[in-house]
Amino acid sequence: MSQRVVFLLIALLIQSSFLFEISSALKEGKTCILSKNCDAGLHCETCIANNNLRPRCSRTQPINPISKVKGLPFNKYSWLTTHNSFARLGAISKTGSVILAPTNQQDTVTSQLNNGVRGFMLDMYDFENDVWLCHSLDGICFNFTAFQPAINVLREIQVFLEKNREEVVTIIIEDYVKSPKGLTKVFDTAGLRKLMFPVTRMPKNGGDWPTLDDMVRQNQRLLVFTSDRRKEATEGIAYQWNYMVENQYGNGGLKAGVCPNRAQSAGMSDKSKSLVLVNHFPDAPDLVVACKQNSAALLESIKACYQAAGQRWPNYIAVDFYKRSDGGGAPQAVDVANGNLICGCDNFAACQENGKCG
Repeated sequence: MSQRVVFLLIALLIQSSFLFEISSALKEGKTCILSKNCDAGLHCETCIANNNLRPRCSRTQPINPISKVKGLPFNKYSWLTTHNSFARLGAISKTGSVILAPTNQQDTVTSQLNNGVRGFMLDMYDFENDVWLCHSLDGICFNFTAFQPAINVLREIQVFLEKNREEVVTIIIEDYVKSPKGLTKVFDTAGLRKLMFPVTRMPKNGGDWPTLDDMVRQNQRLLVFTSDRRKEATEGIAYQWNYMVENQYGNGGLKAGVCPNRAQSAGMSDKSKSLVLVNHFPDAPDLVVACKQNSAALLESIKACYQAAGQRWPNYIAVDFYKRSDGGGAPQAVDVANGNLICGCDNFAACQENGKCG
């Protein structure tokens, strides 16, 4: 048999093997053509920024920690969080204007919820006699920086919470709303006020939070934090940095091996705050580079912040373009944090339902 015939037979064998794989769901890391070829919780992408031209199945979802353990304090879990969750690529302002502001995510908040995102960073502004989601500057919203009224996204969250009675969601507001009771009104209108976890139950001395199953049982399944200190007294909405420490956002938070605190936050090692938020995204969002940033560098970042926070794993891991990675990405980082928080494993997949590492 000639070498050419042998080569052709080998090529056909490889091709048929690949087509067989494509006909069934492909696992993480397998070569793919379309996202529909991949298993649930995966999509097909390349990471050119990491010199990886091979399209392969990459993760879009973390393992939901409540699938195994529900009875731990809330601060013993980690949640995938999206930075500027509302700032969707390709969105057109509800004013009808073209949006000139940067965008940070690829899909809707409903899609994010379905993919396991449980923390949402929302920038809220007074605009057109209402509260809007804007990505703007100096606390002023314009037509070309305004995405949509906040009520739209809040209703997406309300629908999800009503359909999924064991889930807990966190909203972290960059708050530029000055109108009297502006936040109270929009949360009331969205039907979310009744689901909000009360400030009076939030630990202020570094103690454990109520257990996740207790929060579910009492139907207090929405945590809301604001960057406006005054709102805790005037509207009963928790001032974020009374309850959590947060590392520097933007380029300052991407430096390898270090984890400086954000200026508004207490030091990362301050254990009088029970929650830890780790930001890992650049000043200017970049869809192409995000796959590299959300991969090995993200894992190193949460490990550096674990040390800086007094050996505490993050409760919230916030990224741009959460679906982009060179494999496991942000979902894998959340699984690593949950594994260590819940059972002492390096990956939550190895945790058993009894909370032990198996």
